[in-house]
Amino acid sequence: MKEIIKLIKQKKIGDFLLDESLKNQTTYKVGGKASVIVFPKNVEKLIELLKLVKNNNLKYKVLGKGSNVIFSDRDYRGVIIKLDKFNNIEINNNYVTAGAGLPLIPLAYKVSKMGLSGLEFATGIPGTLGGAIYMNAGAYKSDMGYITESVKVLTPEYEVKEIFNKDLNFHYRDSFFQHNSGYICLEVRMVLKKGDSKEILSVIEDRKQRRLMSQPLEYPSAGSVFRNPENDFAGRLIEELGFKGYRKGGAEVSEKHANFIVNRDHATAEDVYELITEIKDKVKKNYQIDLKVEQEFVNWE
Repeated sequence: MKEIIKLIKQKKIGDFLLDESLKNQTTYKVGGKASVIVFPKNVEKLIELLKLVKNNNLKYKVLGKGSNVIFSDRDYRGVIIKLDKFNNIEINNNYVTAGAGLPLIPLAYKVSKMGLSGLEFATGIPGTLGGAIYMNAGAYKSDMGYITESVKVLTPEYEVKEIFNKDLNFHYRDSFFQHNSGYICLEVRMVLKKGDSKEILSVIEDRKQRRLMSQPLEYPSAGSVFRNPENDFAGRLIEELGFKGYRKGGAEVSEKHANFIVNRDHATAEDVYELITEIKDKVKKNYQIDLKVEQEFVNWE
């Protein structure tokens, strides 16, 4: 790893952090340390970094804001890649082209204030644009699949190409990227609708107040833990089984919303994992429903 870090410096790939706690890089505030976190300057430097990583048989993970991942408490002996420098934005009429590293909430507010409608649902999702594409993030009966025209990607062969909506396989919390490892989202082109900025911002504010009332935003979490089963709600099933307020170590099922697990008191990743597993097992036993976890487990193997 020392040799890799030396090469990252020599090749001027970008800023980096050594032995960084993943608690600082995830919204759950759990996880071990990462050997190195690298912020490539541009696509060329990203390609250089990926070649270094692969040629040295190191594991790597492209990470956004860490809002939908659960790293284990073990140290991550590999390279975390963050695309924070990929933060370009171009707005042309109702077309918005933006870099994958842009934080989603400020982007959603920016276009909403300009009277562009379609990203209102994203004003409460604390991830990056690239992460939102990967997960097909959504809320209020909308998601990224509705507004994305195309995505510029880096392929496993280091080619930059454009993939259009019809081939991105957007479904409920699902996308092409979840089934094609090695493809990296670089830039997103979205088509929004022109509207009245006051009306759009009024809708956003109303939803914000409802979130404050119904979601435990005062504690670290990763949002909804389980995907809703067809024609039902995961939160209803979990609440019915009496899990609200139930704890494993420092992790707790929220009193406000049963489909949220919060880091109530210095929880470990293991606390969160055990709580998710217990809920999943009990729901399956009582309702014969196999709840699917929305978050991605990293470094548990």
